[in-house]
Formats: sequence, C-alpha cells, structure tokens
Amino acid sequence: MKRKSKLQSIILSLLLLLFTLVPQSALTVNAAAGGDMEVHFLDVGQGNAILVQSGGQNLLYDGGDQSHADQVVSYLQQQNVETIDYMISSHYDEDHLGGLVKCLNSFNVSNVLGSDYVHTSNLFNTFMNTATANAIIVQYPSVGDTFDFGTGSFTVLAPDGISQNSNDNSVVIKLENGSNSFIFTGDAEETSEQDMISTGMNLDCDVLSVGHHGSASSTTWDFLEATSPSYAVISCGVNNQYNHPSAETMGRLSDMEIPVFRTDKQGTIIAVSDGTTISWSQDPCNDYSSGDAVQSQQETAAASEQVQAQEQEQVQEPAQEENYGTMVWIPATGEKYHSIPNCGRMNPDTARQVTQSEAEAMGYGPCSKCF
Repeated sequence: MKRKSKLQSIILSLLLLLFTLVPQSALTVNAAAGGDMEVHFLDVGQGNAILVQSGGQNLLYDGGDQSHADQVVSYLQQQNVETIDYMISSHYDEDHLGGLVKCLNSFNVSNVLGSDYVHTSNLFNTFMNTATANAIIVQYPSVGDTFDFGTGSFTVLAPDGISQNSNDNSVVIKLENGSNSFIFTGDAEETSEQDMISTGMNLDCDVLSVGHHGSASSTTWDFLEATSPSYAVISCGVNNQYNHPSAETMGRLSDMEIPVFRTDKQGTIIAVSDGTTISWSQDPCNDYSSGDAVQSQQETAAASEQVQAQEQEQVQEPAQEENYGTMVWIPATGEKYHSIPNCGRMNPDTARQVTQSEAEAMGYGPCSKCF
C-alpha cells in the first residue's frame, strides 16, 4: 500500500510539473477549438467591410468608404469590439479603405495587414500616417502565410506579386474554423484568380465573398470551379452607378445553383460557424438579377411615365387653349366672336381682342364663317 501511494504521489507531481511547463496559450487554443466563429458581412453600400469574431478576438477585413466610416465604427462598438486583433486592407481603393482610418483612431489595433504597393490617393497617405501615429507597422504578408485567429486561422492566397491593376493587388484570405471555410477576395479580378489557381493551394470553401462587388471582371468559371462554394455573398450598393452585380457573374452563379446573399437586397448578413456547420441570420435571397437589369427596368419605367405625362399634356393642352388661352375678336356690335378682326363687314377699328372664354362669358358665340 505504501509503495502504491508513493507511486501515485510521483505521478501527480509529474502531472503538476507538465502543467507548469506547457504554455497557457496552447491549452487555451485546444480548449477553444471547434468554437463559434461569427462572420458579419456589413451593408456599407457600394463598398466592402467584413467583421469576424472568434474566441474573444476580432478581425476586420476592409472598412467600406469614408461616408460609411461612422456606421462601421458604431457597428463594431455594438458588437463589443474594443480591440481589432487583425485589420486587413484588401487594397487601397476608397470603397474598401475609407472606413479603416476612423477604425484606427477608434479602437486598439494590434496588427494591420495590407498589400505592398503605393496608391496615389491622399486617403492612402492618411491611412499610412494614421497607422504610424498609432505605432503600428503595416505588414505585407506573402502567399501561404498563415495566422492563428480565435478558434481557427486564416491563410493568405493572394496577391502573388504586384500588378498595375490595383484590384489584382487585393489581399485574399481563406478563413478556416474546424471544417468550415470562407474566402474573402476584395476586388481581385481574373488575373489574380488564375494566379491563385496556379499555386495548387486548396481553394475549396463553404462561403465565397464574391470579388469586386459581382463585377464581370471577377468570379470566373475557373475560379468558381476551384472554390466550389456552398454559398456566395455579394457586397454592393442599391442602384449603384457601376450596375453591380453584372449579368455575367449572376448568370454563372445561377448556372452553378449557388445560393446567393446580397447586401443591396438584404442589408447586413451574419454567418455563424461552429466548426462543422454554418447557420445564417437570414435565408439566401437567391436574387440573380443584375444591376444592368435593374437599371433597364428603371429606365423603361421612367420612359413609360414620361410618355404618359406627355400624352396627358397633349390631351389637356388643347382643352386649356380652347377654353382659356385662345384669343378672339369681338365687334362693337353683334353677337359673334371672330378669329380675325375684319371678318365680313366687321369694323377692325372698333373690334377688340379678348380670350375665347371671356367672349363666351359675355354671351358671344363663334362665327360660323371664320371659326
């Protein structure tokens, strides 16, 4: 009995020593594995902003344009965000970068990731200067770099080099939580999509954030086949000037029978991954209409309204002229009004001009000769 008790004491001591030596962070990650991950596709009009929350951490991918900056900050505050662990600027176009500047000044930001190129806009300079003022060094990740985040991780898929096309410089990531995965593409277009395919990396995902707001220059057949998403999310503005999403992109999504969510139709959309399944804040709208179709319908409706208005004016104007606007001549003597001052034996020197309605009100009738 004493030998057994002594052996148990030794084992217990070894377990306590092991617990002390193992980093607490490793224990935390293991305990949190398979936990919930929330992905918020914010409605920021014709722009892009995605908030991800998992394991007490926050990731912000793009921030919409400057006009939606206050809205983005307010939304993050409503989600109890105090620290942004990863801020990712896909690229430096205003409709993606604008809101990030205000977020840099409104929250504690641990890491900023961006694309390694220089944009010519003042907004780009403001973003970089604001990061520097907050003692943040912008990091430029490479394809294949993987970062632990919350209960999962994300891997950089693009860009593989810098292009003259700002859109193809978009930082594309694959976010994974257990067996669930999301791909955020920014404004990546066909060239970047082909580069991602050529790497041989696993692009299969559950949710694809459709590139460039559904533009025809993105979401090619090859990329859709490589990613094979179960759902597609499109972030674009209502009746936007670019007519996004395009008929070509919506046709491909429809042909592949991919359920579609759209911020222009549904507002902010939230997906929750438990590591195995994904649940949504609302059902897919599955509206495969394009911005071109919406504009065409609006133009047709406007043209129809204009034609109806013109027809109505044409009906009303003669009556108005006949009753009120037509000028006639009335003689000094007689009971008829005339279209000319010298009809028959009418003396033009004593005739005077009044409106037809006034002549009729005075008891005059139309002359059968000149009317």
